[in-house]
Amino acid sequence: MTSEPLPPVDRDASADLAALAKVVARQRAEVERLRDLAATSAVLERATGVLMAVTGCTPNAAHEELAQRARDGNRTLLEQCWLTLGALPPRTQPAAPATPPPPALGSAALAPLGSATPDGRSGSAGSPPAGTADLADVLGRIGRDLVPVGSPYELAGCLLSHLAPEAGADAVMLYERLPEGGLGLIGYAGIEPALAAQWRHMPPLTGMAALDAVRSGEPVWLEDLTADRTRYLLIGDTPERWLSRAWLPVPAGDAAHVALGVLRRQAGPFTPRERELLRAVARLCAGRLRALDSPRSGGPGDVAQTVQAVFDALPGAAILLTPLRAPSGEVEDYRIDAATPEAVDVFGRTGREMVGSHILESYPSVAGEPLWQGYLRALRTGRPFEGESFAYQDVVGDVPVTATYSVRAAPLGEGLVVTWLRHDPVERQEQRLADVQRLGNLGWANWNLLTQEASWAAQTYAVLGRRPGQEPVPLEELPGLVVPEDTGPLTRAIDGLVREGQSFDVPFRIEAPTGVRHLRMVAEAVTSPDGTPVEVHSFVQDLTAQRSAELALVESERAMLLQRGVLQAERALAARLQHALLPLPSKPVRLAGLRVEVAYLPAQSGIHVGGDWFSAIELPDSDALFVVGDVAGHGIDAVATMAQLRFTAKGMVSTGSSLTGALARLNQLLLHSRDSQTTATMVLARYDPERQVLAWAQAGHPPPLLVRRGEVRFLDRPGGMLLGAMSSPAYESLELRLEPGDRLLLYTDGLVERPGEGLDAGFDRLAEAVRAHGSGGSGSLEALLATLLADERRDDVCVLDIRMPPEGVQDAAEGAAHG
Repeated sequence: MTSEPLPPVDRDASADLAALAKVVARQRAEVERLRDLAATSAVLERATGVLMAVTGCTPNAAHEELAQRARDGNRTLLEQCWLTLGALPPRTQPAAPATPPPPALGSAALAPLGSATPDGRSGSAGSPPAGTADLADVLGRIGRDLVPVGSPYELAGCLLSHLAPEAGADAVMLYERLPEGGLGLIGYAGIEPALAAQWRHMPPLTGMAALDAVRSGEPVWLEDLTADRTRYLLIGDTPERWLSRAWLPVPAGDAAHVALGVLRRQAGPFTPRERELLRAVARLCAGRLRALDSPRSGGPGDVAQTVQAVFDALPGAAILLTPLRAPSGEVEDYRIDAATPEAVDVFGRTGREMVGSHILESYPSVAGEPLWQGYLRALRTGRPFEGESFAYQDVVGDVPVTATYSVRAAPLGEGLVVTWLRHDPVERQEQRLADVQRLGNLGWANWNLLTQEASWAAQTYAVLGRRPGQEPVPLEELPGLVVPEDTGPLTRAIDGLVREGQSFDVPFRIEAPTGVRHLRMVAEAVTSPDGTPVEVHSFVQDLTAQRSAELALVESERAMLLQRGVLQAERALAARLQHALLPLPSKPVRLAGLRVEVAYLPAQSGIHVGGDWFSAIELPDSDALFVVGDVAGHGIDAVATMAQLRFTAKGMVSTGSSLTGALARLNQLLLHSRDSQTTATMVLARYDPERQVLAWAQAGHPPPLLVRRGEVRFLDRPGGMLLGAMSSPAYESLELRLEPGDRLLLYTDGLVERPGEGLDAGFDRLAEAVRAHGSGGSGSLEALLATLLADERRDDVCVLDIRMPPEGVQDAAEGAAHG
């Protein structure tokens, strides 16, 4: 649909289109009638002859008897004919040639009635398979017994009584398709009520055999329990209860809406005769279910009269449409059977004047359009249809008539209740103006300076806090509504407008029951030819919400600036404290025969100083101590905890504590600190220059990286929980013998962590960067960090680069201890 106006329609073309639609509809109906007549005449003659032979009545009496039986059973005449033929006793001699059954019942169901010639030779219809005479007798008995059935439960019981001896059935189930897409149980026989209650609803999921049968329109044969239970969810308390099953769609027009289930305790496939019987029974069920769904009393006229009585008391535009269907079931047109008094079509007909007219005869251009498809979808799905606004154009007399409509259709029984709203251009403009004023919280106001008349929009009263029934305030009295502080600016603006025609845009405030409201008034003057203002056009807008948001934003910015200043001062203090506690050497140092280079890079994002730290000192026994740690958090507290751990670790190791013992005591120190929630990670290493052995332990810290003879690998970590996490952790230590040319990197997690990726990716990136910048030990630490940390850093980075000189290289000087 479209809301754009349609191009003009030529009157002659519109009239030709309407006439063509009528001709096509009549021809289509005639073709369907002739087709149906050709299919039913032979069957009707056979059934009439049967009644004449049994009762001895005349042909007219036999025909009337068939028609009366069809009306009494709420069946079609064709269905009654087939039921009459099916009720005949088994023949002992070949039957006369039979006319092929009509499409509505299906040839497979009625072919067993016989097609052999009187001399026993095959006729033009072909020879029937073995056992067809017996199958015809079975179908005749089933058709006869289905006549008095009054509910789907009785239908299921009737079917089970016949299918148990004929097809080995142990249970029968009937499911109906629901509007939401699943299936609902409407009848069953041969199963317990408790089990039926468990399976009363099938959701619209895959793996439902009954639902597959309804969707595809083809039977689903489940004859191998082992294979079937892997493809479908089988009904029953245990799947082994019924070893074979069949689900058959019950035809109803172009699609099936009911599934017939036949469940058997015996295993094995259904025989061809059983399959043919079940297909025929499913088609017989279609007619019986249609009769059960049809009303027993009252016709369409009664419904229309009831709806019209209701419509007569309803406001608005609404009509009741009854679909007019071809013999095939296809909707050809709609008839208007009821209309409300306020219903008006494009030709100006109102109320009951529209009743009896057809949609395509009156509005031929609707055929095939989205509106027509929406009607069909509402009939098919049972869900209301609501279309977008669209333009309809036709010719009334010699005048093109164009109107824009919004239409809604909802199913009511077999018909549709259609309501619509006609959008007049003037009404639409007024409605849009009212919507703009309401959504923008503004209203217009006009003052005539010559007649002293004033007119306000309804929204203007709401903006100025006036009751709608009050008279508009004169322009010169308007400043009396505002707060005293804003009276002067508004008075001067109005005076300049009235005297000199100067337009203005002035903000002001008024007192309201809900508090002070911030308003804005924009006005301009309409002048006479001599320049004298004669009329004022203006609008008043409520800016309270906007002004409140602006004030809140200013206050928030002020608070943010204050907080930022406090945080920056804290950062500066923490940075000075960190620099005092953690001095960085300006060049590499020598410790116990090793070359040690240190790098500390603060985070680039945020304003807090982190808790990363290091120690690289020579111990009294000439060993070297290397420590890298990371305290959780930032700011003054993190720097204070860092200092406490750094100096305590140095003191404990210097006085003879083992590495694992020092970690255990540091863990207790954090647990009993003033902030017991603080945690930290650490690598603690002691190097013996005589043995060239590095003993090390760790507490939840990333593993050191070793570069040896061009190979880059991470050391296996000894056991150790991060500090401050638990009261009695176990810490272990390992030893590493350093070889000439070895390079060892101790670092904090800021070197490898990146937002949105795992640590393994960070470790791989570090190893690859070390290989690229001289895995032989020649690469500089500065170049390595420049490559790794090219992007913005969100955390501090601390690195100790420890290198053993190559074989034969003598140390030039003793290393100085730093810590």
